[in-house]
Amino acid sequence: MACQQSRYHSFSSASRLQPRPSGVTIDESFLTEDKSTQNRKLLQKRRTLTGQFSMGGHLSPWPTYTSGQTILQNRKPCSDDYRKRVGSCQQHPFHTAKPRYLEELENYLRKELLLLDLGTDSTQELRLQPYREIFEFFIEDFKTYKPLLSSIKNAYEGMLAHQREKIRALEPLKAKLVTVNEDCNERILAMRAEEKYEISLLKKEKMNLLKLIDKKNEEKISLQSEVTKLRKNLAEEYLHYLSERDARKILIADLNELRYQREDMSLAQSPGIWGEDPVKLTLALTMTRQDLTRTQMELNTMKANFGDVVPRRDFEMQEKTNKHLQEQEIQRTSTPRPDWTKCKGEGSRQGPRSCLHVGPDSSSLSPHADVVAGGPDRWQMLAEGKNSDQLVDVLLEEIGSGLLREKDFFPGLGYGEAIPAFLRFDGLVENKKPSKKDVVNLLKDAWKERLAEEQKETFPDFFFNFLEHRFGPSDAMAWAYTIFENIKIFHSNEVMSQFYAVLMGKRSENVYVTQKEIVAQLLKEMTNADSQNEGLLTMEQFNTVLKSTFPLKTEEQIQELMEAGGWHLSSSNADLLNYRSLFMEDEEGQSEPFVQKLWEQYMDEKDEYLRQLKQELGIELHEEVTLPKLRGGLMTIDPSLDKQTVNTYMSQAFQLPESEMPEEGDEKEEAVVEILQTALERLQVIDIRRVGPREPEPAS
Repeated sequence: MACQQSRYHSFSSASRLQPRPSGVTIDESFLTEDKSTQNRKLLQKRRTLTGQFSMGGHLSPWPTYTSGQTILQNRKPCSDDYRKRVGSCQQHPFHTAKPRYLEELENYLRKELLLLDLGTDSTQELRLQPYREIFEFFIEDFKTYKPLLSSIKNAYEGMLAHQREKIRALEPLKAKLVTVNEDCNERILAMRAEEKYEISLLKKEKMNLLKLIDKKNEEKISLQSEVTKLRKNLAEEYLHYLSERDARKILIADLNELRYQREDMSLAQSPGIWGEDPVKLTLALTMTRQDLTRTQMELNTMKANFGDVVPRRDFEMQEKTNKHLQEQEIQRTSTPRPDWTKCKGEGSRQGPRSCLHVGPDSSSLSPHADVVAGGPDRWQMLAEGKNSDQLVDVLLEEIGSGLLREKDFFPGLGYGEAIPAFLRFDGLVENKKPSKKDVVNLLKDAWKERLAEEQKETFPDFFFNFLEHRFGPSDAMAWAYTIFENIKIFHSNEVMSQFYAVLMGKRSENVYVTQKEIVAQLLKEMTNADSQNEGLLTMEQFNTVLKSTFPLKTEEQIQELMEAGGWHLSSSNADLLNYRSLFMEDEEGQSEPFVQKLWEQYMDEKDEYLRQLKQELGIELHEEVTLPKLRGGLMTIDPSLDKQTVNTYMSQAFQLPESEMPEEGDEKEEAVVEILQTALERLQVIDIRRVGPREPEPAS
């Protein structure tokens, strides 16, 4: 360890302090007097006290050494000489006492502080006064250090004065802070009271809403019970109407029987049978009167029993409405996902033998070999890219085709008015059992002949005539039944499904013709864009052709067509597309996804067009619409329509020949009415589509 050396300083002074006598108080005005006055008073007090504390005219040093001890100077702390001297100092410790001047100063300070503590109004500023006096005594007695001590004292006094000014400046802020604190507390209390009031209001509102919910639940239960009761009443009424219908049929039969008996009696009264025998005539008259009386009684009974029976027309209308509501309820409550358990038969390990093996998803459905010809491999090919609902159609087609191959004859449907003309036959008809490819080729040939020249006959009549020319009159009916049964089964085949829709009147043949014309026009535009005649187009050229051919399609629809053609957003413009492959068909008449997407968009656009028309009319489906109102709705949603096209639409919607259509503004227009749903269903059959863009609605 490093050694230290004590240094001693001698203090010279000619005076000492005398403690303040008991009972002497400090003048608090000292703090407020100027500095010269303070110095003068302090000098007087010092002169007064100097004589009392003086010890021979000088200050005694402390701590000090024994006589003869000198101050060590210029000695290195760790030298041998220093260690020796320090060791000598440790062997001879010094016993010194405090100087008398120091003791007197301490006693003076202690008494002054005691006097200040006894006062009731002593402050921190007054407690500094004794320390100031002691420090002034030091400054005056130690002449050598007076400048340094004076600068120290002045620095502290200046800082105290500065702090005192800051305190005075902060006093108003403190009062303002107290005021702000009180205001904030009052505002907090007011906000709490307001929140409490709002909470109470919200609780009341909550209780009211709960009561309202309970009331609505009770109303719901009441309505449900009422619906159940109405359904029960409807079932009872339905049974009642059935019994009434049967009774009415019996009554009509009895009336017919009575009429026949009356005719027989009339014939019996002829001279050729009975002659002129009065006895027989009298007996016949008696029997006739008895029959008349009995008939009159039965007629009165029937009137009494069936006087309140509703007309059959009203009953059938109510029955149709009920059936429609039941179908809506079934569609609302049922799920579109098919029930695959319907395909199960007997012989399965779990119970009935399943015709399908259902995997984790609908694409892994695999039928048994006895259901789909070709086994799992062919089923995977058929099921590729189809959802579960489409798979059901494919499965039903396979099952139906299997059953169709097993039939050798078809039973004739008769000659009823509801039977199509090309199927009116009584007896057994031979099943020609053609392949699917043969049926498709036959239908294509029929379309070619239909489009080759203008046909004035209806499409069903044309179809039967085509079969007569192709197979002869003897086999035409057999081929008609065979083709009809095939196209009725294969819904997924485009050629068959479209031919069936046109043949049964569900779709106008103009729809098929227009679609073929659109595809041909698109192929022509792509061919014109192919300047090198290589059968290739870039993505930019393909996009340009689509937009120019279909100016009314949206960007999303154009993008869908491009993706169906094999291009996506990530494709490069430098890639080339073989556009001719987009219009090819397989051996069964199935077109490529691009043409299928065109057909899907056409049907979606037609549905959207009719939806906008219904929305523009602003009436319900079961309400009636007049001819001018429907005409105005069409012109509103499609201002580019020409008069001829509008008349064609009107003629189809109201089932009127165009020659009998009343002119616009004619009084007869208002008399032409039709149910809106029926009119829309008729428009759905024909080729109806947007001609031009709809005018934007004016800004509000």
